[in-house]
Formats: sequence, structure tokens, C-alpha cells
Amino acid sequence: MSSRALRRLQKDIIPLPGDNSDIKDNDVAEDDTFMQSALHNKKKIFAANPFDLLENSNPDEEINGCNDECTDQTPPVSNNEEEEKPQRKKVSLQKKKKKKKPKNLRLIKENKSDYTETMIEDEIDASLREVNAILGNITNGITECTKQQSALSANCRSLLNVEHRNLNPDNEMKRIFGSRVIQSEQPHKRAKRGRSTTWMATPKDTWPMYSKTSLTMSVLETAPDGNWQMFTFEHGPPYQQLQLAFYDAVMSVNSENIVRLLHDNPYHIDCLLQLSEICKNGEDMQMAKELVERALYSFEMSFHPLFSLTKGNCRLDFRRMENRSFYTALFRHITYLGNKGCNRTALEFCKLLLSLDSESDPLCVLLMIDYYALRAEEFSFLIRLFEEWEPHRNLLQLPNFAFSYPLALYQLAMQKEKSTELSDEKLQKSLRLFPGILLPLLDKCSVHPDSSVTACTLFSQADISMPGGLRQLIGLYVGRSWPCWKEPHVISWLERNVHVVIEKAVSESDVDLEYYKRCNMRYRGTPRNISRHILLSEIKEAMTDLPPDVTNSVILSHDILPPEDNIETYSRPTQRFGPRRVESSSSVANFFRSLLPNFSIDEPIPEEMGAAGGNRGLHLTQSIETLLDAMRDLMGNIQPVPPPVENPQPGADNQEHNEEEWN
Repeated sequence: MSSRALRRLQKDIIPLPGDNSDIKDNDVAEDDTFMQSALHNKKKIFAANPFDLLENSNPDEEINGCNDECTDQTPPVSNNEEEEKPQRKKVSLQKKKKKKKPKNLRLIKENKSDYTETMIEDEIDASLREVNAILGNITNGITECTKQQSALSANCRSLLNVEHRNLNPDNEMKRIFGSRVIQSEQPHKRAKRGRSTTWMATPKDTWPMYSKTSLTMSVLETAPDGNWQMFTFEHGPPYQQLQLAFYDAVMSVNSENIVRLLHDNPYHIDCLLQLSEICKNGEDMQMAKELVERALYSFEMSFHPLFSLTKGNCRLDFRRMENRSFYTALFRHITYLGNKGCNRTALEFCKLLLSLDSESDPLCVLLMIDYYALRAEEFSFLIRLFEEWEPHRNLLQLPNFAFSYPLALYQLAMQKEKSTELSDEKLQKSLRLFPGILLPLLDKCSVHPDSSVTACTLFSQADISMPGGLRQLIGLYVGRSWPCWKEPHVISWLERNVHVVIEKAVSESDVDLEYYKRCNMRYRGTPRNISRHILLSEIKEAMTDLPPDVTNSVILSHDILPPEDNIETYSRPTQRFGPRRVESSSSVANFFRSLLPNFSIDEPIPEEMGAAGGNRGLHLTQSIETLLDAMRDLMGNIQPVPPPVENPQPGADNQEHNEEEWN
């Protein structure tokens, strides 16, 4: 049967409400059976689609209403009963497809009591308020905790932490002059194969391609708490042979031998450092700087995977022979960076160098780190360094920190437009502790002191009783840091505080004078690390007062003043076979050989002299005997000139002739 016929039949058989005509008694049973089937189908519909419960009315009420309606309005019996049942089922399904929206939800709420409705709303609102309060407290707590942790990490961060981007001087030059200017000045660089990224030095196109050497690094020790690790460089057997050849080239006193060795081994560390000093003495500063950078590049390519430049917790023992070249290369690189004007980069390398051995400080980085901090305008770093390290390192005993710390306070106060009372107090104390620094500093800045300063015995006679060690430290500070004091407003600030010190010096008690005298007694000697720093810095104001044990010792450019507790993992063999450069165990033999007319310092020693046995002694004895015979002949032919005669006789022609020659 078609759907149209079914709809037509539906209109005919479904009675209107209130119409109870033509109902027969024998049809009641059939209607009950139909209604049970309809109810069963409705229950299936509700069970199959439970979400309709939210949009439709109560199914139980609908079912009850349908039962009442069907009981009162029983349709007439049709001849085809099997067709009527599915038709009525279809009617029920069509009615269920009509969905009612939020209107029925409001009906459900209306059916509920006011008390229940209010209870539900109060519970929901209370739950929402409680959740919001909890989440708000958690959010505020997290925010405050994050702020506290950020501040704590900033305060606890090590002073010697290094940032990679600050190790590149090109980045600082770009900040100063602009990236366009620097890029236009630098040639176009092309990436080459086999070169990895390094931080301490960037390889140039003119450098030889790096090849792996037997220079390596290993871990020696790790702190129990994990705060630091001790590393060391190691020379493999091939590198040891190169090192021994380098010693021979240095002893030959011929730079060509070093150049030849470096040509065959372009990344040998000590050859690079030694040749860099030769270029610097020849005033080829660009080549000297580049050779030091190449040495740092060679070091970095040999780093251990755990060795970090930035954390400040990696240590290198200066006593070990293999590590000292790394210290020297870093120190010279800092000097070249400062001469170039890259003070921020130089400060970062100072922190790196100091972190390698901050306790003993073998190169005395503390004598120059304040200068680069002032030049780079890192005043907060300098202030924090002084305040944290002063209790256990006595930084106030060093003239450079005694004056740089008040200057940093003053410069920071000027930037923030605050009072300079604290900096004034610190500077006045430093002037009283080290009065001998004032006049050399003013002279270096081309400032002529007034009559009140020159008339004050505190400053004018400070140099008379100054110990030699203190004179070295003052000369080192003045010779390096005078550019930090030559600004007009800094000179005015210094002058104002000098006059205050002069006024207070008049009323000083005997106790104060005795205290300052005892302070000067502490600088009677010069530690070896300070002497090493002075030799590397080459500041002439501090070179004049070096102790005799330093000036009389042999100073090697690649290893300046080795420590007395030197650790040698390998040493030069006492005897090497084959041809070699000038080398002898007897300095007397070398002296006599140098007096021979055919002596050449680069001439190899004959095999009979280089080998052990009687031939060497025989040859040396014959050479000495020949030399002594020549000296006897020379001394025998020397005759003294007769003295001139004051009153020569007329007949003494020979005497007159001798007198004319003397006159």
C-alpha cells in the first residue's frame, strides 16, 4: 500500500476527540492488544534514543494519556486487521518524530516545586563560587611562586656564567657600529666543509683546514656534590713528538725553525703562541691576534663533550703542563680584544678564565676584570662581584677594587639619578688606604692638582714609604684603568672627595695612622701569580719593580713562570740520537764553541759530538786546545804602550814621536 493511501486511511479511522460513536463491545479485546503493542514500541523508541528525554515530555505521562485516550476512543474494527496494526504503529512513530525544544524543559521546571528549584540553583552557584575561589588561589599562588623562583634563580646564578653570544666580538661590533657597517667591512665568508661551529674563535677562509690532532681532553675528577668537574688536556704520542721538536726549535733561537714546524703542523698550540709573540714584537698585531685565535680554535676542537664554556663549573689545573697554554692563549686574547675596543667580549672571556681556577687565580684575572666591567658599563656585575667576594677574598686589599668599586657605585647612581653618598664614602676610604694612587692617576689623566693637594703630606709623600709590592699593584692599575677616570664629571667627583679626605686627615688620631701603616706592611712581597700577570700584561708602570727572582730567570713566551709544583706527565729524553740542533749538557762547552771562527748556531752538532763516547770528548778537547793556543799567541804579542814623557830631551826623537801619538 502506498503512503498516500495510508494517510487517507488514517484520516478515516482515527476518530476526533469526544466522538464515542460506533464502539462495539467485542472490539475491546482487540484494542487492548493493539495498545499493548503500541506501548511496547514506544518504550523501545525511548530506550533507543535516550537524549529525546531532554526535549520531550515525561514518557510515563504520555503513555498513560495514550492509554486513557485509546480506552475511551476505540476505533472500529476493520476487515483487514493485520493492515491496521502497522498503520497505527506508524502513526505512533510519526508522532514521536515531532520534537519539542526548550519549551518542555520549562514545563519540567514548572512541575518541580519552588524549594527544589531554589536548592538546585543554590548548590550550583555555591559550587561555582567554590571552584572559582580554589582556582583563583591556585593561580595567585603559582604566579607568586614563579616570581619568587625567577628572582631566586637570578640571585643564585653564578657570577662567572658566560653567554655564548657575548664571546663573539663581531656581535659587539655590530651593537656599536651597526650590522651594515660591519658586514660591509668584512669580506664575504663562505662555509667550508669539515668546520663545525665554535664559540671562542671563528675560523677564517685563510686558515688551513683543521685536521684531527692527538690533543684531547679528559675528566680527572668530579665534585661529590656535582658542583664542578676537573678536566685536563692530554698530549698523545704524536703530539708529544711535536712538542719535543718545538722545544728544539725554541732552543735554536731561530724563528725560521718555528715557522717551518708550524707549516707542517698548522694547529700546534705552542708554535702558534710563540710565533704570535714574534709577530707582536715585529709590530704585526693583526697576525699576532689571528695566531692566538687559531690556537683557541684548536683547543675548542679538542674539548671534552662535558666541558662547558658557559656554566662556570669546569676546572683546569694550572700546574699541569698541558693546561697552561690554554690559560696563556685566553689571557692574550683578552688583551687583543681590549685593544680592539670589544670590552664586553673581553669581560666575558675574563669570567671564563677566572672560572677555570677561581680559588688560586694563577693569572690574577681579578686585577683586570674590574677594568673591563667599567669599560663595558657592567656596573651591577662589578658591584655584585665585590660585595659577594669581599668577605672571603679581601678584595679591598687590592687597589684596583678599592677604587673601581666606588666608581661603579657612582656611575650607577648617575644613571639612575640617585644620591652618591655611598660612593663618596667608599672613595674617601680608598683614598686614605692607598694615597699613593692619586698623583700618578692625575698625571696619567693630564690633570694638574691644586696647591692643597701638593701641600698635603698624605699624598705628596706617599711614594716614599710605599712597599715595592704595593707600587706594582698601583702602577698596574693606573697604567690600565686611567681611561675610566678621565671623564670630566668623574674628575670633579674625585676632586670633591679628595678635599674631604684632606680635611679629615688633619684631625686623624694616632690609632688611625697606625692602622694605615699596618695596611701598607702587607705588600712586602710579590706573589708569583701577580708577577705572571705583569709579564703578560706588559704595562711599563708595573714592570720596573719586578722581584729579582723573576728578572733573573729564563722567561719563555709559551710558558711564563711555571709554578714551582709543576706537574709533568712526560719530559724530554736526556739523550736523543741523530742530528740535532745546538744542544749540550755543558754551558762551558757551548761558550767555547761560540768563540770559534766557524761557529754557527744553526749548524748541527757532528755525529761524533752527538753520540756518547770518547769521540765527543776528544773533539771538544782538540777544539779547546786550538782556541787556547790562539789566545796564547794573541796575549804574547800584546805589548803595552810606553807612557808619554812630560819633558822630552832634544835628542830623543823616538820619545817625541810617541808623545805626538798620545796627544
